[in-house]
Amino acid sequence: MRALPQHRAKILPTLVLLVGALYCLVPVAWVIVAATKSSAELFSTFTFAPGTGLLDNLRDLFAYGDGRFVRWAGNSALYAVVGSLASTLISTLAGYAMAKYDFRGRSVLFYAILAGVLVPGMTLAIPQYLIMSETGLVGSYWSVLLPNLISPFGIYLARVYATASVPDATLEAARIDGASEYRIFGAIGLPMMVPGMVTIFMLHFVGTWNNFLLPYIMLSDESKFPITVGLYTLLAKGSSEPALYGIAIVGAAVSVVPLIALLLFLQRFWRLDLLSGGLKG
Repeated sequence: MRALPQHRAKILPTLVLLVGALYCLVPVAWVIVAATKSSAELFSTFTFAPGTGLLDNLRDLFAYGDGRFVRWAGNSALYAVVGSLASTLISTLAGYAMAKYDFRGRSVLFYAILAGVLVPGMTLAIPQYLIMSETGLVGSYWSVLLPNLISPFGIYLARVYATASVPDATLEAARIDGASEYRIFGAIGLPMMVPGMVTIFMLHFVGTWNNFLLPYIMLSDESKFPITVGLYTLLAKGSSEPALYGIAIVGAAVSVVPLIALLLFLQRFWRLDLLSGGLKG
Protein backbone atom coordinates (compact mmCIF):
# COMPACT_ATOMS: atom_id res chain seq x y z
CA MET A 1 0.00 0.00 0.00
CA ARG A 2 2.93 2.35 0.62
CA ALA A 3 4.30 1.83 -2.87
CA LEU A 4 1.19 3.32 -4.48
CA PRO A 5 1.51 6.81 -2.91
CA GLN A 6 5.21 6.82 -3.79
CA HIS A 7 4.35 5.90 -7.37
CA ARG A 8 1.80 8.71 -7.53
CA ALA A 9 4.34 11.14 -6.07
CA LYS A 10 6.63 10.46 -9.03
CA ILE A 11 3.92 11.12 -11.60
CA LEU A 12 3.55 14.86 -10.95
CA PRO A 13 7.27 15.74 -11.39
CA THR A 14 7.33 13.61 -14.55
CA LEU A 15 4.31 15.44 -15.96
CA VAL A 16 5.85 18.81 -15.10
CA LEU A 17 9.06 17.82 -16.89
CA LEU A 18 7.12 16.61 -19.93
CA VAL A 19 5.17 19.87 -20.12
CA GLY A 20 8.39 21.85 -19.80
CA ALA A 21 10.04 19.76 -22.52
CA LEU A 22 7.09 20.30 -24.86
CA TYR A 23 7.13 24.03 -24.12
CA CYS A 24 10.80 24.19 -25.12
CA LEU A 25 10.74 21.78 -28.06
CA VAL A 26 7.54 22.77 -29.86
CA PRO A 27 8.96 26.10 -31.12
CA VAL A 28 12.09 24.31 -32.32
CA ALA A 29 9.97 21.72 -34.10
CA TRP A 30 7.93 24.49 -35.72
CA VAL A 31 11.07 26.23 -37.01
CA ILE A 32 12.44 22.98 -38.45
CA VAL A 33 9.15 22.13 -40.17
CA ALA A 34 8.63 25.69 -41.42
CA ALA A 35 12.13 25.68 -42.89
CA THR A 36 11.03 22.96 -45.30
CA LYS A 37 8.18 25.05 -46.73
CA SER A 38 8.20 27.40 -49.67
CA SER A 39 6.80 30.92 -49.33
CA ALA A 40 3.42 29.78 -50.65
CA GLU A 41 3.28 26.69 -48.40
CA LEU A 42 4.30 28.69 -45.33
CA PHE A 43 0.95 30.49 -45.15
CA SER A 44 -1.34 27.94 -46.79
CA THR A 45 -0.56 24.54 -45.24
CA PHE A 46 -0.99 22.96 -41.81
CA THR A 47 1.53 24.28 -39.29
CA PHE A 48 3.37 21.00 -38.69
CA ALA A 49 2.99 19.59 -42.20
CA PRO A 50 6.39 19.30 -43.93
CA GLY A 51 6.88 21.27 -47.14
CA THR A 52 8.83 20.79 -50.33
CA GLY A 53 11.04 23.88 -50.40
CA LEU A 54 13.90 23.01 -48.04
CA LEU A 55 16.62 22.84 -50.68
CA ASP A 56 15.41 26.01 -52.38
CA ASN A 57 15.31 27.80 -49.03
CA LEU A 58 18.85 26.71 -48.19
CA ARG A 59 20.10 27.81 -51.60
CA ASP A 60 18.39 31.19 -51.24
CA LEU A 61 19.73 31.59 -47.70
CA PHE A 62 23.39 31.11 -48.63
CA ALA A 63 23.00 33.11 -51.84
CA TYR A 64 21.31 36.08 -50.16
CA GLY A 65 23.45 39.21 -50.37
CA ASP A 66 26.41 37.31 -51.87
CA GLY A 67 26.78 35.07 -48.83
CA ARG A 68 25.77 37.57 -46.18
CA PHE A 69 24.43 34.80 -43.91
CA VAL A 70 27.85 33.11 -43.89
CA ARG A 71 29.36 36.42 -42.79
CA TRP A 72 26.79 36.74 -40.02
CA ALA A 73 27.52 33.19 -38.89
CA GLY A 74 31.23 33.96 -38.84
CA ASN A 75 30.60 37.04 -36.72
CA SER A 76 28.46 35.03 -34.29
CA ALA A 77 31.23 32.44 -34.05
CA LEU A 78 33.78 35.18 -33.36
CA TYR A 79 31.70 36.78 -30.62
CA ALA A 80 30.71 33.46 -29.06
CA VAL A 81 34.00 31.53 -29.26
CA VAL A 82 36.47 34.30 -28.42
CA GLY A 83 34.19 35.90 -25.85
CA SER A 84 33.34 32.58 -24.18
CA LEU A 85 36.96 31.42 -23.99
CA ALA A 86 38.10 34.71 -22.46
CA SER A 87 35.13 34.88 -20.09
CA THR A 88 35.63 31.27 -18.99
CA LEU A 89 39.28 31.92 -18.19
CA ILE A 90 38.48 35.10 -16.26
CA SER A 91 35.64 33.40 -14.39
CA THR A 92 37.86 30.43 -13.51
CA LEU A 93 40.66 32.64 -12.18
CA ALA A 94 38.28 34.79 -10.15
CA GLY A 95 36.24 31.87 -8.83
CA TYR A 96 39.34 29.90 -7.84
CA ALA A 97 40.83 32.92 -6.06
CA MET A 98 37.66 33.60 -4.06
CA ALA A 99 37.29 29.93 -3.16
CA LYS A 100 40.87 29.12 -2.15
CA TYR A 101 42.41 32.37 -0.89
CA ASP A 102 41.48 34.28 2.24
CA PHE A 103 41.87 38.00 1.65
CA ARG A 104 40.29 41.16 3.00
CA GLY A 105 36.95 41.99 1.41
CA ARG A 106 36.44 38.54 -0.10
CA SER A 107 32.89 38.17 1.19
CA VAL A 108 31.93 41.70 0.14
CA LEU A 109 33.34 41.10 -3.34
CA PHE A 110 31.52 37.79 -3.67
CA TYR A 111 28.18 39.26 -2.62
CA ALA A 112 28.71 42.15 -5.04
CA ILE A 113 29.25 39.64 -7.84
CA LEU A 114 26.23 37.67 -6.66
CA ALA A 115 24.19 40.87 -6.85
CA GLY A 116 25.40 41.26 -10.43
CA VAL A 117 23.78 37.94 -11.27
CA LEU A 118 20.41 39.43 -10.33
CA VAL A 119 20.77 42.48 -12.61
CA PRO A 120 19.06 41.91 -16.00
CA GLY A 121 21.27 42.31 -19.03
CA MET A 122 18.78 44.75 -20.53
CA THR A 123 19.45 47.14 -17.63
CA LEU A 124 23.16 47.22 -18.44
CA ALA A 125 22.81 47.68 -22.21
CA ILE A 126 22.48 51.47 -22.20
CA PRO A 127 25.33 52.11 -19.69
CA GLN A 128 27.54 49.78 -21.70
CA TYR A 129 26.68 51.69 -24.86
CA LEU A 130 27.60 54.99 -23.21
CA ILE A 131 30.92 53.58 -22.00
CA MET A 132 31.75 52.19 -25.44
CA SER A 133 30.74 55.51 -26.98
CA GLU A 134 33.10 57.44 -24.68
CA THR A 135 35.98 55.14 -25.64
CA GLY A 136 35.18 55.34 -29.35
CA LEU A 137 34.55 51.61 -29.71
CA VAL A 138 30.87 51.71 -30.72
CA GLY A 139 30.39 49.97 -34.06
CA SER A 140 33.49 47.78 -33.69
CA TYR A 141 33.82 44.12 -32.81
CA TRP A 142 35.19 45.15 -29.42
CA SER A 143 31.90 46.82 -28.49
CA VAL A 144 30.27 43.37 -28.46
CA LEU A 145 33.21 41.38 -27.11
CA LEU A 146 34.32 43.52 -24.15
CA PRO A 147 30.99 43.79 -22.26
CA ASN A 148 30.72 39.98 -22.29
CA LEU A 149 34.14 39.25 -20.80
CA ILE A 150 32.99 39.57 -17.19
CA SER A 151 30.23 37.13 -16.31
CA PRO A 152 29.00 37.35 -12.69
CA PHE A 153 27.15 34.07 -13.06
CA GLY A 154 30.27 32.41 -14.50
CA ILE A 155 32.37 33.65 -11.58
CA TYR A 156 29.76 32.39 -9.15
CA LEU A 157 29.71 28.94 -10.76
CA ALA A 158 33.51 28.79 -10.81
CA ARG A 159 33.69 29.65 -7.11
CA VAL A 160 31.11 27.02 -6.19
CA TYR A 161 32.82 24.38 -8.32
CA ALA A 162 36.31 25.21 -7.04
CA THR A 163 35.08 24.97 -3.44
CA ALA A 164 33.60 21.53 -4.08
CA SER A 165 36.13 19.95 -6.42
CA VAL A 166 39.57 21.26 -5.39
CA PRO A 167 40.56 19.86 -1.95
CA ASP A 168 42.40 22.26 0.33
CA ALA A 169 44.56 19.39 1.60
CA THR A 170 45.91 18.79 -1.92
CA LEU A 171 46.85 22.44 -2.30
CA GLU A 172 48.57 22.51 1.09
CA ALA A 173 50.55 19.38 0.20
CA ALA A 174 51.73 21.08 -3.00
CA ARG A 175 52.78 24.18 -1.04
CA ILE A 176 54.74 22.04 1.41
CA ASP A 177 56.54 20.47 -1.56
CA GLY A 178 57.59 23.97 -2.64
CA ALA A 179 55.26 24.50 -5.61
CA SER A 180 54.43 28.10 -6.44
CA GLU A 181 50.83 29.33 -6.50
CA TYR A 182 50.93 29.58 -10.30
CA ARG A 183 52.19 25.98 -10.52
CA ILE A 184 49.53 24.79 -8.10
CA PHE A 185 46.76 26.44 -10.08
CA GLY A 186 48.04 25.26 -13.46
CA ALA A 187 48.88 21.69 -12.48
CA ILE A 188 46.25 20.95 -9.82
CA GLY A 189 43.42 23.46 -9.69
CA LEU A 190 42.85 23.96 -13.40
CA PRO A 191 42.58 20.24 -14.36
CA MET A 192 40.16 19.61 -11.50
CA MET A 193 37.96 22.49 -12.65
CA VAL A 194 37.70 21.43 -16.31
CA PRO A 195 34.10 20.08 -16.07
CA GLY A 196 33.01 23.30 -14.38
CA MET A 197 34.82 25.34 -17.03
CA VAL A 198 33.04 23.40 -19.75
CA THR A 199 29.71 24.26 -18.16
CA ILE A 200 30.62 27.94 -17.92
CA PHE A 201 31.83 27.95 -21.53
CA MET A 202 28.67 26.26 -22.78
CA LEU A 203 26.32 28.61 -20.94
CA HIS A 204 28.26 31.67 -22.06
CA PHE A 205 28.49 30.43 -25.65
CA VAL A 206 24.73 29.85 -25.88
CA GLY A 207 24.00 33.22 -24.30
CA THR A 208 26.36 35.07 -26.64
CA TRP A 209 25.24 33.17 -29.74
CA ASN A 210 21.61 34.04 -28.99
CA ASN A 211 22.34 37.58 -27.80
CA PHE A 212 20.36 40.19 -29.70
CA LEU A 213 20.08 43.40 -27.69
CA LEU A 214 23.77 44.21 -27.18
CA PRO A 215 24.89 43.84 -30.83
CA TYR A 216 21.68 45.50 -32.00
CA ILE A 217 22.53 48.59 -29.92
CA MET A 218 26.27 48.61 -30.58
CA LEU A 219 26.49 47.82 -34.29
CA SER A 220 25.31 49.72 -37.34
CA ASP A 221 27.45 48.05 -40.01
CA GLU A 222 25.52 45.08 -41.43
CA SER A 223 28.75 43.26 -42.22
CA LYS A 224 29.46 42.99 -38.48
CA PHE A 225 26.01 41.73 -37.47
CA PRO A 226 25.68 38.35 -35.73
CA ILE A 227 23.02 35.90 -36.90
CA THR A 228 20.39 37.18 -34.47
CA VAL A 229 20.52 40.78 -35.69
CA GLY A 230 20.95 39.71 -39.30
CA LEU A 231 17.83 37.54 -39.23
CA TYR A 232 15.93 40.37 -37.56
CA THR A 233 16.76 42.64 -40.49
CA LEU A 234 15.42 39.96 -42.85
CA LEU A 235 12.16 39.79 -40.92
CA ALA A 236 11.90 43.57 -40.97
CA LYS A 237 12.26 43.54 -44.73
CA GLY A 238 9.79 40.66 -45.05
CA SER A 239 6.79 43.01 -44.99
CA SER A 240 7.80 44.29 -48.41
CA GLU A 241 9.47 41.09 -49.65
CA PRO A 242 7.52 38.04 -48.38
CA ALA A 243 10.17 35.68 -49.81
CA LEU A 244 12.52 36.83 -47.06
CA TYR A 245 10.30 35.21 -44.42
CA GLY A 246 11.29 31.77 -45.67
CA ILE A 247 14.96 32.74 -45.73
CA ALA A 248 14.76 34.07 -42.16
CA ILE A 249 13.06 30.92 -40.91
CA VAL A 250 15.53 28.53 -42.52
CA GLY A 251 18.33 30.77 -41.21
CA ALA A 252 16.95 30.37 -37.69
CA ALA A 253 16.85 26.59 -38.15
CA VAL A 254 20.44 26.51 -39.41
CA SER A 255 21.62 28.71 -36.53
CA VAL A 256 20.51 26.05 -34.03
CA VAL A 257 22.80 23.40 -35.56
CA PRO A 258 26.08 24.75 -34.06
CA LEU A 259 24.53 24.79 -30.58
CA ILE A 260 23.40 21.18 -30.88
CA ALA A 261 26.80 20.12 -32.25
CA LEU A 262 28.62 21.93 -29.44
CA LEU A 263 26.45 20.32 -26.77
CA LEU A 264 27.05 16.84 -28.21
CA PHE A 265 30.79 17.51 -28.35
CA LEU A 266 31.12 18.92 -24.83
CA GLN A 267 28.94 16.39 -23.04
CA ARG A 268 31.80 13.89 -23.00
CA PHE A 269 33.57 16.09 -20.44
CA TRP A 270 30.58 15.82 -18.12
CA ARG A 271 30.51 12.05 -18.66
CA LEU A 272 34.20 11.79 -17.83
CA ASP A 273 33.64 13.78 -14.65
CA LEU A 274 30.78 11.51 -13.56
CA LEU A 275 32.83 8.42 -14.40
CA SER A 276 35.87 9.64 -12.46
CA GLY A 277 33.63 10.46 -9.50
CA GLY A 278 32.17 6.96 -9.59
CA LEU A 279 35.64 5.39 -9.69
CA LYS A 280 36.81 7.51 -6.76
CA GLY A 281 33.76 6.45 -4.76
